[in-house]
Amino acid sequence: MSFRKIAILLAALLAGAPLVLELHAQTAAAAPSEKVIIDTDIGDDIDDAFALALAVSSPKLQILGVTTAWGDTDLRARLATRFLVQTGHGDIPVAEGPRTHATNTFSQASWAEAWPHPASGYPNAIDFLGDQIRRHPGQITLIAIAPFSNLGALIRQDPATFHQLRRVVLMGGSIRRGYGDLGYLPSHGPSAEYNVAMDVPASQALFTSGVPIDMMPLDATQLKLDEVLRATLFSQDTRITDALDSLYEEWTYATNNPTPTLFDAMAVAAVIDPGICPTTPMHIVVDEQGFTRVTGGAPNADVCLSSDSDRFFHFYMHTVLGASVH
Repeated sequence: MSFRKIAILLAALLAGAPLVLELHAQTAAAAPSEKVIIDTDIGDDIDDAFALALAVSSPKLQILGVTTAWGDTDLRARLATRFLVQTGHGDIPVAEGPRTHATNTFSQASWAEAWPHPASGYPNAIDFLGDQIRRHPGQITLIAIAPFSNLGALIRQDPATFHQLRRVVLMGGSIRRGYGDLGYLPSHGPSAEYNVAMDVPASQALFTSGVPIDMMPLDATQLKLDEVLRATLFSQDTRITDALDSLYEEWTYATNNPTPTLFDAMAVAAVIDPGICPTTPMHIVVDEQGFTRVTGGAPNADVCLSSDSDRFFHFYMHTVLGASVH
């Protein structure tokens, strides 16, 4: 081929490049978002709020609803409602799970109590979950970032409907690294992680349900939001960062702890970008003490055993600070 013909071909390709890029962008923008429901015990630790902030910031998620679990589920629902309304997402429904006995401090109670209780109360979370799953069979990812009491209740009540979930992506369990093990010192072994151990029967029912599970255990979720990241995040004047700042101030005052660990945010991040936390198939059994044991048998969970905190926080900050809600 002559030089002149090559030049003509290159010119034609370059002339068409903007059109190709525009078509690619339009295709990406038109890609369907993933339907999710977030089951949360928002209000005790602060990581649920950071997880919810990430979820509402991503165009890749269609949030069908938020359900509250464990402890004072009504106050949790009020907190979630206030957060959604104040961040411009008041159209997302909130449902209240069965109240349980909980010993944790509701560190963000004042912020929640400032929001009025709805006159007709909140919908029942178990009924809400079942209804949404039946409306969208095989399409819903349930992001579970609380003790699994709501999931266990639905499994007992209507296992066939629960089995129509696309998958459950959960923050929970501990395989090799327990609480406080950030990988710098010799491992002291796994822990009975909170979300699993608070309701062992529900956790056992979940892991034997046959629904696909993506599991984000302590091994991959002990992600420290340090002072530099906090200063960057809270310096931005958006609805989301303002709500997070208020909740963070209440949490740090109640706990005397300045540094949040964003356990739950990893479960949301893994739905948006699975490459954030690569997984390994394993067969997980929940024992009577709430430990998640790896045993022989066909895999029932895809488990993330490690993560890159720098990559996670780059993704988190970019997503939340790039959100269009101001």
